[in-house]
Amino acid sequence: MSIHISAKPGEIAKTVLLAGDPLRAKFIAEKYLQDIKLVSSTRNVYFFTGSYKDKELTVGASGMGCPSIGIYSYELYTEYEVDCIIRIGTCGAYTDKLKLFDLINVDTACSESTYAECAYGYKKDRFKHRGDAFDIINATAAELDLELITGTIHSGDVFYRAEKGKPAIVKKYKCLAAEMEAFALFANARYLKKSAATLLTVSDIISTHQKISAEERETALLPMMSLALETVVRM
Repeated sequence: MSIHISAKPGEIAKTVLLAGDPLRAKFIAEKYLQDIKLVSSTRNVYFFTGSYKDKELTVGASGMGCPSIGIYSYELYTEYEVDCIIRIGTCGAYTDKLKLFDLINVDTACSESTYAECAYGYKKDRFKHRGDAFDIINATAAELDLELITGTIHSGDVFYRAEKGKPAIVKKYKCLAAEMEAFALFANARYLKKSAATLLTVSDIISTHQKISAEERETALLPMMSLALETVVRM
């Protein structure tokens, strides 16, 4: 067992789908996986291991923000010898060229966060995905005839800010959307020489204040979940 994950050795699969919300992880496991087993519930952050189309995988939660996903992804990579983590989450679009429910396969995550510098001495404000999961997601989306957008996103350290308008780093890298975790995940993967990808659903448009309703969220994330699962089968 690691400090924050109570699964026993061998109970975590080599590929992990990591949602922010523990209840979303539970939903995915119960809806899609066979022979599921709850392998960790420390702090009510659930990890389930099962199979999808005979492919073993684990679905778990990371919480919100770089520090939280930094902890969980680091322990998964180092304590449980996970090879690949695919983050699946939601994001707010910085441009009204994006629409609600659009899917984004993140090529690069940028951030003002000091996470990577404090952890590894990396004086960088952006990191790319690592490994072949990104390309497999693209190929799988094409095979399933799902429209997929790729590009740079902003992993912010704050959700509410006094500053009006787009942050400077968003303008610098022409970020498509905002979320809070991919930067730390990609930094960990780089340092540990592991594979990492991030797949996002646009849940709101920042400039117009459009957002997915609570009722729509029930089904809005299903295409992203299916794409992630089908990607794992092809890895």
